[in-house]
Amino acid sequence: MACELWRDKLDAYADGELAVADAAALGAHLRGCASCSADVLERVQLKRSIAAAGKNYAASAQLREKVRRSVAVSPPRERWRWWNLVAAPAALVLVVLLAVTFYSDRGKARQERVYSELADLHVATLASVSPVDVVSTDRHTVKPWFEGKIPFAFNLPELAGTDFTLVGGRVAYLEQSPGAQLIYRIRKHEISVFIFQDRGGDLGRGDSALSFSMESWSRNGLRYFVVGDVGRGDLESLRKLLRDAG
Repeated sequence: MACELWRDKLDAYADGELAVADAAALGAHLRGCASCSADVLERVQLKRSIAAAGKNYAASAQLREKVRRSVAVSPPRERWRWWNLVAAPAALVLVVLLAVTFYSDRGKARQERVYSELADLHVATLASVSPVDVVSTDRHTVKPWFEGKIPFAFNLPELAGTDFTLVGGRVAYLEQSPGAQLIYRIRKHEISVFIFQDRGGDLGRGDSALSFSMESWSRNGLRYFVVGDVGRGDLESLRKLLRDAG
């Protein structure tokens, strides 16, 4: 009966479109329901397959040149000199504006893509029967497990006296680069902490997935991401612990 209540919300959960309370409740259901977990995993895998397929085609140089020639229009010879004097400054301004817009849009598109991929990884992990490969609440067990599996080292915080519990970790991939995914629990909510080598770019706070709160920062050459269906206060608390440990 519980499955029927959630069946129509699985797509919204996989797309990060559920309200935080509903996402938390469905996440709790997934941890105890193999059938719904399998359905969510199938949806996430389909999303990622479609996203990958969309990158497989790129226009050839010959096609781009053909299109450029088809739309090129030469101004009349007698107007060329006058056109140069009037249009050159405006064209320069336009080029600058287009360049700024292009790089701004490209940065925003990358940010949205990165956070969408991280949300998918978070959902897939929580829906998995084995969400972590190393299961331990001891940071001194989890941290050494990653040695030789990823090309960098990191520190984990001491959690004694906090509301957080370390569940374990696994190797994750973002933009084809390996990194660490750590699962923390607070009041029955799971939070994913992703750590990768920093590739630059301002990724800031992610707002693309409404079901999850997201944060990102860079420290000592590493890029940290925190993703979870918790309030900003909990995310900030975990962020502070991680930063102090780093």
